Amino acid sequence: MRRFRHFRWNWLYSSFSLNNPPIKGSIQLQGWYTTYMKFDEKQKAIKLRKKGKTYSEILAEIPVAKSTLSEWLKSVQLATPQKQRLTKKRKDSAMRGARARHETRILEVKEFEHSGLAEIGRISDRELWLIAIALYWAEGSKQYEHAPSTGIMFSNSDSRMIRVFLKWLEKRGIPASSIYFELYVHESRKAEIQSFRRWWIHELGVSPGQITRIYFKRGNPKTNRKNIADLYHGLIRIKVNSSTVLNRRIGGWVHGIVATLGDRLTVGQLPLKQ
Repeated sequence: MRRFRHFRWNWLYSSFSLNNPPIKGSIQLQGWYTTYMKFDEKQKAIKLRKKGKTYSEILAEIPVAKSTLSEWLKSVQLATPQKQRLTKKRKDSAMRGARARHETRILEVKEFEHSGLAEIGRISDRELWLIAIALYWAEGSKQYEHAPSTGIMFSNSDSRMIRVFLKWLEKRGIPASSIYFELYVHESRKAEIQSFRRWWIHELGVSPGQITRIYFKRGNPKTNRKNIADLYHGLIRIKVNSSTVLNRRIGGWVHGIVATLGDRLTVGQLPLKQ
């Protein structure tokens, strides 16, 4: 009798074992256990949320699906300190992400600069000539029928572009004594004019006497421009004495570029068909 009772209890234990569910009763017991554990996890998640924990912090402690966690916590009301903590965590996370993206972009720019140096290699005189024509086409004063005697005037705020154009003028054999500069500065930065002047003299490697005139432009206090702080140094204009013929030649070279590249670029200059 004692042996039978011992066998019966062993059989019941094995029948309701979660690791060995041979009968319906053990499956029901396993379902009850799972429901209980989910309820326990839900209550723990709610407590953590009320402490101001983020979803990521809660999921690190309670490994459930994010959709399940969202369903559990959708009706949880937070006190002001907990809301402030979550807001701060979101802002900190956004700032970390922004810094990481910014650093990645800076690294990418440096890599492109390095590869660009290798890819461009040495620039021939002809290539520099074509570059200068394109730059002047974009940023220089043009010859028009109503004003056919305009000399060379090239303006930009990028000192690198100015140096490239000056290099071409040097290659053309134009002496430094024929080149002079005008500086344009926003009126709101008038107090810094000498600093800007020194900056351009240093960047371009020119003599102080070559910057002959300074003009002030009225500033717009509602401007959306980003170069109004440390990156702003005004705009420089190159002017070349006795250069009307060279300006006309540049116009001819521009026409040559357009004509050489095909009819689709010259179509706008053709007369309209009646």
